[in-house]
Amino acid sequence: MNWRARIEPAVRPILQSWWRFTRGMTLGVRAIVLREDGCIALVRHTYIRGWYLPGGGVERGEPAHEALCRELAEEAGVAVAGPVELVGVYSNHHWFRGDHVVLYAVRHWTGCATDHEGEIEDVGWFAPDALPAGTSPATRRRILEFAGQGQASHLW
Repeated sequence: MNWRARIEPAVRPILQSWWRFTRGMTLGVRAIVLREDGCIALVRHTYIRGWYLPGGGVERGEPAHEALCRELAEEAGVAVAGPVELVGVYSNHHWFRGDHVVLYAVRHWTGCATDHEGEIEDVGWFAPDALPAGTSPATRRRILEFAGQGQASHLW
């Protein structure tokens, strides 16, 4: 087990409390990255169980699109190579009342080297109708909504 997997569960609540205290709102980005065969990229983190859409936090002063490009390259080895589609903005009140997630669809991309420094355990490509066990409920909902098979919601 790497150092991040050992300390992340203890440190994350402290960091989240700090972010809540210093920021009125937090913003994250996630992406439905589509391969030509229709499969979608999912990542499995070292510090939390399950499969998730790749993405992460938007830093202060960073445009959401730049955060998206940075996080996709770091986590999934995906370099955005064309326009992205804004799917929606969601309230993530389960984690923090002021948290929001911007979801994009990425169809134009190329592969690149990752730089996830022990954060990502695995990257997988899955058909929307064959998601792996352990896919997070929010990830499943967003994929179904994107495929036109789920009822749209403003909550992550």
